[in-house]
Amino acid sequence: MKYTRIIQLTFGILVILFIGLYISQMTGYYQYNESRKATLTQNAMERFEQDIKEGKNINPANYLEKETDYNNKLSSIGMKISGLIEKGFNKAMNTLFEELSRAISNE
Repeated sequence: MKYTRIIQLTFGILVILFIGLYISQMTGYYQYNESRKATLTQNAMERFEQDIKEGKNINPANYLEKETDYNNKLSSIGMKISGLIEKGFNKAMNTLFEELSRAISNE
């Protein structure tokens, strides 16, 4: 009886994670963040064009917006914990699928 509850809980968590990833992909969240990194602002484009007219050496890093660094001890600890959870989850899922594969191939 306990095993069925654990399997249901695991399956429910996987479904929720899948839905979250699917929604973030469908809404274009990742593409928006990547395009924001690559897109020059209007002001930066004007400075770039002016520097070309003046014949200055062009360094692309001078025209991209500086990103604010929000890292602190708490966020670093959160990232480490997240990494540990990720490793544990990957190991558990690999083990689960290996066991399922063995069970299916034995039948």
